[in-house]
Formats: sequence, C-alpha cells, structure tokens
Amino acid sequence: MAWVYLILAGICEIGWAFGLKYSEGFTKIGVSVVTVIVMILSFVLLAQAMKHLPLGTAYGIWTGIGAAGTAILGMVFLNEPRDLIRVICLLLIIAGVVGLKVFSGAK
Repeated sequence: MAWVYLILAGICEIGWAFGLKYSEGFTKIGVSVVTVIVMILSFVLLAQAMKHLPLGTAYGIWTGIGAAGTAILGMVFLNEPRDLIRVICLLLIIAGVVGLKVFSGAK
C-alpha cells in the first residue's frame, strides 16, 4: 500500500504544481484553495508512504514523479519546449525513479 500512497502523492504534486501556475500567485482564491488542499494531500500521502519506505527512495520517487510529470504535461498542455535534450533529461529522471523502485529493497 505504501507504493500506492507514494504514486498518488506524486500525482498530487503534479496537480499542485499546475495549481500554482493557475492561481496566479495565489490571487485567484478558488484555485488557490484547491491548490493548498492538493499540496496538503500530497504531503499526507508522502508521509504515509514513508512509514514503510526508505526516506531517500520515497522522496526521490515523489519528486521524480512530480518533476517529470509536470514537465511532460507542460509540454502536452501548455506548449512548453519539446526539444530533444529536454526529452532525454526527462527520460533520465524517469529512469532514476524506476531504478529507485527496482533497487529499493522495500516491499
């Protein structure tokens, strides 16, 4: 169950990153409130995952999911740059996340 919590926490991190973009510096109240709620949910889920997973593994995967997911969705939905070196760097992040999972030793 820890891995489910961790993946959900990473997805929430993507959500709150997008929320930060659309809250316009927390000037849009509705978006800001939802963003803060998703932030809190992300941290709660990460904390639950860390009860059973090593700190470095959990935090690395959480940030990796958030960073790669946010960058990919930014490319898809916000027309952010899609140049080759950027894609290669994202693949390296994803490879690191997979490596942390595979070699974590946690169940």
